Formats: sequence, structure tokens, C-alpha cells
Amino acid sequence: MDLQALRVADNELWAEGPPHEVFRELRQRCPVHWSSGISQTPEDAGFWSVTRAEDVHTVSRDWQTYSSASNFLITDHGVPMDLLKGMFIGMDPPMHDRIKALFQRAFTPKAIAQHEAAIREITAGVMDGLEGREEIDLVLDVAQPVVARVIGSFMGLDPEDDKPWADAINKLLGFGDPVINPGGIEQLVIEHLPPMLDKCMALISDRRANPTDDMVSTLVFADIDGDTLTDYEIFAGFVLLMAAGNDSTKATYTSTMRALMENPEQRELLVEDPSLVPGAVEEALRMFPAFAHFRRTATKDTELGGCPIKAGDKIALWYPSSNRDEERYEDPDTFDVRRNPEHQAFGAGGRHFCLGTALARLELKILVEETVRRFPRMSLAGEPTWVVSQFSSQLKHLPVRLHG
Repeated sequence: MDLQALRVADNELWAEGPPHEVFRELRQRCPVHWSSGISQTPEDAGFWSVTRAEDVHTVSRDWQTYSSASNFLITDHGVPMDLLKGMFIGMDPPMHDRIKALFQRAFTPKAIAQHEAAIREITAGVMDGLEGREEIDLVLDVAQPVVARVIGSFMGLDPEDDKPWADAINKLLGFGDPVINPGGIEQLVIEHLPPMLDKCMALISDRRANPTDDMVSTLVFADIDGDTLTDYEIFAGFVLLMAAGNDSTKATYTSTMRALMENPEQRELLVEDPSLVPGAVEEALRMFPAFAHFRRTATKDTELGGCPIKAGDKIALWYPSSNRDEERYEDPDTFDVRRNPEHQAFGAGGRHFCLGTALARLELKILVEETVRRFPRMSLAGEPTWVVSQFSSQLKHLPVRLHG
């Protein structure tokens, strides 16, 4: 592999998901690697790829040197910049800490645990609806409706709003996929974002007049020492939570089930001993992180892994690589439900550790438990296909036979 010519984010490398062979070679030969650009967005500047767990950890914990405020994507020509900068994931302290704190109270493990019965009911309802069917698309027929209703109920949306919001979020996060967004970024900005803003602003206005116990009401009335969120901050946070809620669990769950179908001896362990499911979820998060990268921007000249980083350089933290780092994991490409590993699927420490960790873990636990219990002989019924994206690392379609 010609590492000098390699461009890690080029679409051709991502047609079948994260390019694990490329990342393996980078970890061994050039763990901090320079890509000169991105072929599908020629206007983008080059960037550094960070591929080892230790280096990802270092960058994640040093927000003064490696800022999130410029953009958290390696491309500067995808999602509109004003929306990105309105999300607390695209901020540095102190603003990041201020806004995240206003969201935090609804996402503590104790608060999330109160939703377990409701999430299990949603999951059971979707799976009950599969009665009489032999073949389904696990992405479209199980994962999408479950996660859309869970995050929709959390945010206070009516069930009829689940699909429109899920479609909008899928277009937003899959902005570079020619099937999901055949009209390109322009269509996304002109046709899809304005209705999202209008719907959210109407919801904010309604909750301000008629408070409920949902997340939007929590955000509208959040107050820490007199500090509250503006309407646009609520909108940006709403989109962030909807995106994370839709895509994170859907991505990891469907890849988990694919791995279990391809490794039936591992699935049999879960069938025989469901208490292994929480550890299996951690292994799935390690191997199949929902988001392939987050970006930082260097605030000053520095050095990482022996490479000279210049102020203004983009740095991509590649979680599908760091989570398979041979220095941290034995036999890292093997799916082992008994491994129960630590991982970086929710980030690698520091200010930007994932807010929704407890919710994602609970949803994944319930989805895997229910699927394995109901369909212990589920098998592949066709070729899985991936969303073409260097950010949202997920399957687009996963055709399965429910009963083998």
C-alpha cells in the first residue's frame, strides 16, 4: 500500500463499511497518517488520521490543543456549519460544558433505567408485528422503527412523526450517500433542513405554553443558575439527540446481529445464557462503533506520534481502528461475546464522552435479548449493504430469514 498516496476518507474505500485492512496497515506502519485531501469533496483540505487507541485517548483529553469548535466532521462541505456549531458536540469549554450540563440530567444511568419497561414494550411491539413473515430487512423492519419510537417518545414526538424525522436524520447523517441523498448536499440544505427547523420551533413553542415531561420540555425550562438555552440551541440539541438516538443503536445492533449470524457458536452462547448479553453489547460496541470518526482541529503547532501537526490542521479520530488496536486487544477482529472489553465507541474520555451512553447500552441490551430469544436461528437472506459514509458507520440493508 502506497501510504503517501492513500486518502483514508475516499468513498472507494468505504463501499463495504470501514476499511479495516487499511486501518490495520496504518496502525502498524503509520499510526498518525496524512491524507492530502478527500476525492469526493476536492475543496476540502487534507487531514491527519489517528488510528491507535493511545493516541486517540491523548487527543480526546486535550481540548485546548485539539479543538472541536471548528467542525466535528473531517469535511467542511457536508452538513451546514451553523447547525454543526450550534451542537454542543461542536463546541469547546466553557460553552460546551454549559450547554451539555443543561442536557445531562435527563441522561444519567438512574434516569435512563426508568425507561426500561417502555423500551422493552416498544421493541416487543415491533417484533410482534413480524408475525407470519419469513424474510425481512432487519434495518428497516426492526432497527429503524424501534430506535425511532424510543428517541421519539423520549423527545415527546407523536408516533406518526417517527418516520418523517427518521428519514430526515438519515439524509442528514448519510449526506454523502448517492442513494440516500440523490440530490446531494444542496437538496439537503434547501428541501430537508428548513422543515426540520420549522417543526422543531413549533414543538418548542408548544412546550413553552404546555409543558409535559418529555425532553423538549426539559430543554425549554432547563435552568442552571439562571442560564437557559436559546431556541436555536434547543433545535441544534434536538437534532443532535435525534441523530444519535436514531443512528447509534441502529448501527451497532444490526452489525451485532450480522456478527451473530456469521458466528452461530457465539449466538448459541447468548441463547443458552442471556446473562452474557450485556458483555456481548460491549464487544459489539468495540467492533462496530456507530460513528467512524470525530474530528478535532489543532489550535497550535504540536506533535503527535512523531508527526508535526500545524495550527489549523484537521485531525480525524478513527474509532473502528482504535477499537481494534492490536496493542490493546488480543485477536481484535474476532467477535467474542465473553470478552466484555473497554472500548472507545462512546469516545475516549475527555469533555466529549457520549451523553447518551446509558440509553444506547439499554436499547442494545433489550434489542439483542429480544432478537436472540425470538429468532435464535435467524440467518442471512441476501447481501448486506452499507451506507456510503465516513461518519455514520452503519448498514443500509440487512436481509434476513427470521427462522433460519
